[in-house]
Amino acid sequence: MNISVPPVVSIDSLQSMLNVQQLAFRAQPAPSAQTRIESLKKLKAALLKHQDNLVAALQVDYGQRPAQDTLLSDIMPCVLNINYTIKRVKKWMKPQRRHAGMLLAPASVKVHYQPLGVVGIMVPWNFPVMLSLGPLITALAAGNRAMIKLSEFTPATNKALIVMLSEIFDSTMVAVVEGEADVAANFSKLAFDHLIFTGSTTVGRHVMRAAADNLTPVTLELGGKSPVIVAPDMAIATAVERLIFGKCLNAGQICVAPDYVLCPEDKINQFVREYQRQFQKMYGTDNNSADYGHVINESQHSRLLSWLDDAQQKGAIIVPANNSAIDRSSRYLATQLVTDVNDDMLLMQQEIFGPILPIVGYKSLDQAVDYINQRPRPLALYIMSFDRQTQQHLLSHTHSGGVCINETVFHVAADDAPFGGIGASGMGHYHGKEGFLTFSKAKTVLSRGRINTGKLVHPPYGNFIQRLMLKMFLR
Repeated sequence: MNISVPPVVSIDSLQSMLNVQQLAFRAQPAPSAQTRIESLKKLKAALLKHQDNLVAALQVDYGQRPAQDTLLSDIMPCVLNINYTIKRVKKWMKPQRRHAGMLLAPASVKVHYQPLGVVGIMVPWNFPVMLSLGPLITALAAGNRAMIKLSEFTPATNKALIVMLSEIFDSTMVAVVEGEADVAANFSKLAFDHLIFTGSTTVGRHVMRAAADNLTPVTLELGGKSPVIVAPDMAIATAVERLIFGKCLNAGQICVAPDYVLCPEDKINQFVREYQRQFQKMYGTDNNSADYGHVINESQHSRLLSWLDDAQQKGAIIVPANNSAIDRSSRYLATQLVTDVNDDMLLMQQEIFGPILPIVGYKSLDQAVDYINQRPRPLALYIMSFDRQTQQHLLSHTHSGGVCINETVFHVAADDAPFGGIGASGMGHYHGKEGFLTFSKAKTVLSRGRINTGKLVHPPYGNFIQRLMLKMFLR
């Protein structure tokens, strides 16, 4: 089986791939639960078989990416997702009985969950395994076929994924596309039955605009500036312990990574010192740690450094988390802690997506809440507090895609809960049952038997039964 496509992909060839999948779907529009489960089992077996190749490929693409990071954040979530889905897909597929009500009696009303058809999946470079296979798992569970557009910035990982997927699926079930931004643009113009995009808010707007021409429904998993609120009751050492891994995993190149910290202003210096202490304990004092990943490429590294320069020129104080100098050749970048920030700085205007951590001081908790609410709604909000009243206040007075209390990023790993953004951080959600519903059409089916009470509302209007019915229900 050959799942790859030529290096140069035209809109015509993309359309042909979609046509073939649509034809195959029409031939099998309602795959059984067993068929779906078998596909998922094959995917799991292939993932376990190829895990070493995927780990090595990501190491090549990043220059340095700890194997443990890849296993924890790319491979294991997919395996757990498959296990979870296999156990539940039969239950999800079962038509749900709904209440018909007296007006429609005697009749039965059920909701059937029907596959949509062909799902388009647009994958970013930061977690190319999890963010390609995660949506694929849910799409297959819902009975769909899929076309996957991989990132041009992870060529080694793309090759490993293509080899893996080609062993278990042909291109009528799962088709993989590579290419630059022009290919991605053409991909987003296809008339998919659903399109899921993971990436930046800026590109997400273009994707949604392109999908609108075909009335293609979209799920946008974007990002934004996810804040950490360190409440006054929280010990700084504990707050840092709970957030540092979420910031350092994949060198902060995560859509739900802590983007900035709101800290009581009289504790900022303590926060900086404690972050340095814990970072050096975890990753050492130099730039040789095998446990710390590097920035994906020179373009992203240069962007981050230019934002640091911009902040410094505008009055910020920058403190590295360890003693290492910035290494342009290896793209190593320890967390850069930034204080005295303001809204004129680029790193306070856009999602950082890397190992830079601004710290914003506040005088009162309400001031911190106002700071968050004056900005676009974030993909994640992190609350550092053991006080239940404080937790509830922050939960009820802010909006975000998801929340962790006394933790960061791990809410994404909850298989039995939806994941998604709000406003500028995205729309729609997937994972778990909500993902199955996203990639299914909930179709209402009303069924009558031999007794037809519907004729009671037929013209001519105004008879006794109709008058009685209106009197009964219009109250």
